[in-house]
Amino acid sequence: MALTGRAALAALVGTLVILAARDLVALLAVNGLLLTAIITDLVVAAPIKPLQLARAGDIKVLLGQSAALTLTVTNPGRRTLRADIRDAWQPSAGAQPHHLRVHIPAGTRAALATTLTPSRRGDKAAAMVTIRSLGPFGLAGRQARRQAPWTVRVLPPFRSRRHLPEKLSRLRQLDGQHRALLRGQGSEFDSLREYVIGDDVRSIDWRAAARRGDVMVRTWRPERDRRILVVLDTGRTSAGRVAGIPRLDTSMDATLLLTALASRAGDRVDFLAFDRRVRARVVGATRSAVLSSVTEAMANIGPELVETDAAALASAALTTARHRSLIVLLTDLNPAAITEGLLPRLPLLTARNQVLVAAVADPALADMASGRGDAARVYSAAAAEQARAGRQRVSVLLQRRGAQVVDAPPDRLPSALADAYLELKAAGRL
Repeated sequence: MALTGRAALAALVGTLVILAARDLVALLAVNGLLLTAIITDLVVAAPIKPLQLARAGDIKVLLGQSAALTLTVTNPGRRTLRADIRDAWQPSAGAQPHHLRVHIPAGTRAALATTLTPSRRGDKAAAMVTIRSLGPFGLAGRQARRQAPWTVRVLPPFRSRRHLPEKLSRLRQLDGQHRALLRGQGSEFDSLREYVIGDDVRSIDWRAAARRGDVMVRTWRPERDRRILVVLDTGRTSAGRVAGIPRLDTSMDATLLLTALASRAGDRVDFLAFDRRVRARVVGATRSAVLSSVTEAMANIGPELVETDAAALASAALTTARHRSLIVLLTDLNPAAITEGLLPRLPLLTARNQVLVAAVADPALADMASGRGDAARVYSAAAAEQARAGRQRVSVLLQRRGAQVVDAPPDRLPSALADAYLELKAAGRL
């Protein structure tokens, strides 16, 4: 049984009547009427147990967008259902509205709309549906909780998608419509054509020239069907916020742009999220499905407040990349973590692979470094310069050991990483 606010209001009015009358008859009459109305509501209220609940709607949504869901309530009984329904979700799901008032005649159904606007990635599961079936007076009713399972997966937003047309245009220039037929623009043989003045003489195919009776040159194109392994560091440094956004989220956005671009280029993309163990893995996905597979794999990944095990990370990367690959490691250029962790293991990765390290730079350091005027700002500027110098030293050390480094602010990292990939592809270094 559940009493409503209307019952409390009726009791208050009855109390005022009793106080005004100051009579035992008034007390008995008011209490009798109130009790009779409450019992009537309980008896007449439609039973909850026979009700049938079903859900339909979106099962996936990008973070920042809204998902539309429908909860269908079927009343197979012989009484009209007058009820308050609370469809509960976890707070980060952002469910609206919280409460719904329904009027469902016997033998009919009603569809109740709920909109989810999640504030975090991951799986958002529906909690219990609380139904309060009210009687005709609305003073009391029957209340029960029912299950109506449903899960909506909140995927990471692909904010850098706006850069994809530009990168694809550059890719087509490398690999098709506007291909520059010069040696050094790729290492994969494309075709033969007649020599023209200005061609590199090193591209002359003398055997073909002897067969054709004319000077022929070889043309080259960027490599296709290469292998790329994207490794996402989910250790403690990924939890830090830069420009209000966690490093991990910026790295995910860069991963999505690179995955979309590389799959369009015909390359095979694998994905690994790691700190002390594998948090997510996508291996062997088809080019048409790899972007959606990586997006779903990243949905439930969060920063882990542990130090990344660089040795285990290198081992997992080499186990996944069994052939020569471009290994893209998205991490932070933390001097201590890099020099003590990644740097000693880097030769294992670069022995037969091309390694590209991408990191999120903090634009606030540049603002701090330019600060002057008082002692506090000078000390802040000195600290910022020290931090920038440390990142620069780490970058130089990585480059000396054969890795390429991309260090860019959050708004530029996805585009800069895609540009680095295209440059490697154009130079035939994959």
